[in-house]
Amino acid sequence: MAYSINVLRRHEQSTNKWSGGTTTQLAIYPENAEYDKRNFLWRISSAKVEVEESTFTSLPGIKRIIMVLDGKLHLHHEGHHNIDLDVFQQDTFSGDWNTKSYGKVTDFNLMMNEDSDGALEAIGIKGNDSKEILSNKSVEAYYCVKGEVQVTINGTELIKLCEGDFLLIDMHDHEEIVTIKLSNLEDMTTQLVRTMLDYKTN
Repeated sequence: MAYSINVLRRHEQSTNKWSGGTTTQLAIYPENAEYDKRNFLWRISSAKVEVEESTFTSLPGIKRIIMVLDGKLHLHHEGHHNIDLDVFQQDTFSGDWNTKSYGKVTDFNLMMNEDSDGALEAIGIKGNDSKEILSNKSVEAYYCVKGEVQVTINGTELIKLCEGDFLLIDMHDHEEIVTIKLSNLEDMTTQLVRTMLDYKTN
């Protein structure tokens, strides 16, 4: 098999408090890496910001991408740029910037060190519709924000994701194209966040 899969259901996720709200780590690599020790290649998480104003933790050497899942967010990167983000809009910035955020939101976060590169994509699938993705990335991950979706991998693996569920697909052979089909079996629109990652190890 050219890939392995890991499904983290909503009820299995661990949420921790921080000064401005709560954060839920969805995936980290290597698996034994610790966020507090900053020894990860990449990390995927979601956070709830419960205060109107907060200062981001300094993360030197880490590239960050943040996407809003609920609410409105204003980011002020001192000496760089300001940006207003609505739902499913995103911003990319360096973890060593002095960054302040304004607004109570739920967000989605991708953190990467210099040996990793990635992107986030918001995907909306209308009722009873589907979307097919061809990928040879190191990692494909899908977080179900709203609704339910059936994921088919190479026409065989069937995984159902409900709201709050997270699917990680780790590609073992980057030369092989993996076909991922996302099918919405409901009448309402399903919303997901797709994470694409490439990374190298020593």
